[in-house]
Amino acid sequence: MAATNTISVQQLSRLIGQPNIPALVDVRTDTERALDPRLVPGSVTHDAQSVDAWAREYAGREVIAISQRGRTSGEGTAAWLRHEGVRAETLEGGFEAWAAHGDLLVRPDKLPPRDGRGRTVWVTRARPKIDRIACPWLIRRFVDPAAVFLFVAPAEVDGVAERFGATPFDIDGAFWGHRGTLCTFDAMLSEFGLRSAALDRLALIVRAADTGRPELAPEAAGLLAASLGLSRMYPDDLVQLEAGLTLYDAFYRWSRDAIGETHAFPAGHVTARPARGKTP
Repeated sequence: MAATNTISVQQLSRLIGQPNIPALVDVRTDTERALDPRLVPGSVTHDAQSVDAWAREYAGREVIAISQRGRTSGEGTAAWLRHEGVRAETLEGGFEAWAAHGDLLVRPDKLPPRDGRGRTVWVTRARPKIDRIACPWLIRRFVDPAAVFLFVAPAEVDGVAERFGATPFDIDGAFWGHRGTLCTFDAMLSEFGLRSAALDRLALIVRAADTGRPELAPEAAGLLAASLGLSRMYPDDLVQLEAGLTLYDAFYRWSRDAIGETHAFPAGHVTARPARGKTP
């Protein structure tokens, strides 16, 4: 039986990629992290021994502490956080159990530099449609929940990137851009090492909609229509981004949990209505 104040690998796996997931804190030691530097998606690193210095950052939030094996560092960190009024659990079996289960892991060597507040900062062209919403969704849900996105005039992307230490994406010549027939979303999945049946399925839909090849996935037409609608509903790119995140949350959950489900109105339950002025 699992100990109290723990969460299983299977339970956490169902939360990954969802909005409002608890904060994931990797408290492995530097030595342990050197053995496998990859991260549980969406997690940030902290020093367990200095938890008293950073615990208040998580006031009012839920936290899952991830240590190497779910023992001393994880248990101690979670206990200290609870002392500070934070609802905290430990990942049962720790990072080793997560990796052994074959769940998603993020390659940190591809992460851009972080700003003074520990956030990655990205910049792209204003008035996003598909890739420039899909990529921020992927980053916020699987790579860096606190990531900052700057939308600027196309001619200013490079200048803003240099001046503000931001990483350009989905723009010609950028590392994080289209590669042949693949779009920027594909490139991010590849570089961060994020591969799963659900994400691969979603990537095909994004690629089909973003590159004008709707024949690749029947759902692409719906994604394109919704994306264009959002771009006309919201003149503010950041407000549009927040609305778009919900759209991709829905597509991801469909891709992960509902691809086999169909819907047809139950015609057998319909009672024909008599024509106006006539009695049955």
